[in-house]
Amino acid sequence: MPSLKKIVVQDFRNISFQELAFSPNMNCISGNNGEGKTNLLDAIYYLSMTKSAFPAPDSANFRYGTEGFTLGAIYQMENGLESRFALKVSREGKKLLRDDKPCTRMGEHIGILPVVMVSPGDIALVSDSGEERRRFSNAVLSQMDREYLAAIQSYSRLLAQRNKLLKETDPDRDLLAAIGARMAAPAAFVHSSRARLVEELCPVVSSYYRLISGGGEAVSIEYKSDLSNASLLDVFESHREQDFRLRYTSSGIQRDEFVFLMNGYPIRRAGSQGQQKSFLVALKFAQYEIMKRSYGFAPILLLDDVFDKLDLSRISNLIGMVAGVDFGQIFITDTDSARLAGIVDRMTDDRAYFVASGGTFQKI
Repeated sequence: MPSLKKIVVQDFRNISFQELAFSPNMNCISGNNGEGKTNLLDAIYYLSMTKSAFPAPDSANFRYGTEGFTLGAIYQMENGLESRFALKVSREGKKLLRDDKPCTRMGEHIGILPVVMVSPGDIALVSDSGEERRRFSNAVLSQMDREYLAAIQSYSRLLAQRNKLLKETDPDRDLLAAIGARMAAPAAFVHSSRARLVEELCPVVSSYYRLISGGGEAVSIEYKSDLSNASLLDVFESHREQDFRLRYTSSGIQRDEFVFLMNGYPIRRAGSQGQQKSFLVALKFAQYEIMKRSYGFAPILLLDDVFDKLDLSRISNLIGMVAGVDFGQIFITDTDSARLAGIVDRMTDDRAYFVASGGTFQKI
């Protein structure tokens, strides 16, 4: 399994320059809010996904007064060999190197360094629009299946062309039909992949939720898509006049929705803040387990402020269960260093502790 041995971060958010070496097992970062703990975890996520875990333009991650940032790392790969990765992001774009060789297509890198991040920002999966939940499904599936990534990228490019054409005064209907025909295959692949993901996620999420919450609520996920009962071409045909009137594509997999349910009702309305947080942590741990099955080894797990609003003993048991079998590399942040040490010291002797302060990190 890939393990992050060393990272170099320059001009990423509040981190001016930092070089750190990590434990292959448990890494704990403590410090007050706003000191850079989340930024360090997101830098690790960036190296895996070539983008932030949070929905913001790349420029939002430039340290104040700079025009870009650089991330470099050494990973111990699953074959036992080391690989070097370097990602440079500027206003002109991104450049990614592996062992000093340029990666011409970012999509080829996705899935090489599998990662799962759990953070307080996950609440957007419940409270925000369906776009956030589609981003989640894309992040999971793109890491496990390169064909899925190619399909969603192809569909998105063609969708942009279709929407541009619909904005014209008199759209070419033959060209619209041709674009729609090209969209059908990737749309069908994305739809079937998302449906399988939900089917696989549901029992695992339910199991983790019971472990975390200790409650008797039944949680599940419902997948809604225009393609559940018709092909994309039939869907486009039934919405043709509406698309001409609205001047954009009003149907398709870009409208897919994932509804999080508790006792049959949307959790955003029926669930308390604690129940929502429990569900989201369960969802991310389910993602971790499913990716672990797919790869045959554990992805890197980033746990940002996961103890907030959750019962400490249950979260301790959950992390212990994850860490107990086929131990992968885990990064945990917390504002309480003593609490963190009290949990982690019981799990493994191979751990490293860091304290964050003003964008700098000291190993202790």
